[in-house]
Amino acid sequence: MRLNGMKRAYESSFETRNQDSFTNDEFIAWLIESEDNQRNNSRTERLLKNARFHYQASIEEISYTPDRELDRNLLTRLSDCSFIDRNENIIVTGCTGTGKSFLATALGYQCCIKGYKVLYYNLGKLFAKLMMAKADGSYMKELSRIENCDLLIIDDFGLQAINNEKQLILMDLIEDRHHKKSTIFCSQLPVKSWYDLIEEKTIADAILDRIIHSAIRFELKGESMRKKMKNN
Repeated sequence: MRLNGMKRAYESSFETRNQDSFTNDEFIAWLIESEDNQRNNSRTERLLKNARFHYQASIEEISYTPDRELDRNLLTRLSDCSFIDRNENIIVTGCTGTGKSFLATALGYQCCIKGYKVLYYNLGKLFAKLMMAKADGSYMKELSRIENCDLLIIDDFGLQAINNEKQLILMDLIEDRHHKKSTIFCSQLPVKSWYDLIEEKTIADAILDRIIHSAIRFELKGESMRKKMKNN
């Protein structure tokens, strides 16, 4: 029956003699709660592993120093992850080292803890993966896998021009998720510069119309967080 949590709790109760302090009903309730906790922990570990984050981050670790101009109230509201249920996008922009990836990862971790499926990708590597999938015939399968995740985090958006086949791939990704799933975009470039990244302007209009309008935005400022940590 794979009741591993219940089994561990049952065996532990004999080592610590905890069962002596419970009534029969309380003991059974404790075993059921232990099994539920075990399953939730296992699910969270599996979701975190599948997300493929580059590092660990949490909402509690985010810095709110005045120079960053980071809206604590907005981030606190987002930490309940209800933006996923509303299929809302989030855009995080700022100079190198200001903590864009950390903020996105912290939200991603929070979503995994809440039981949502998350995928984290550098945009360049995501393009490479999907172009290889086109070559070997698994493109639709990969698109479907990405579409099925509740939250897609795309990091380093705008580090390279989006031309030729890449703009069509991006259109497929965005179209599949539009009004269905949430996506977080992290970019060093301000949103006003994104239009120039995409070679075909008709495609640029279609993609950005789906990404930008009604998205929740963070524009991180201040000194590089990496530099601050090094100096400390």
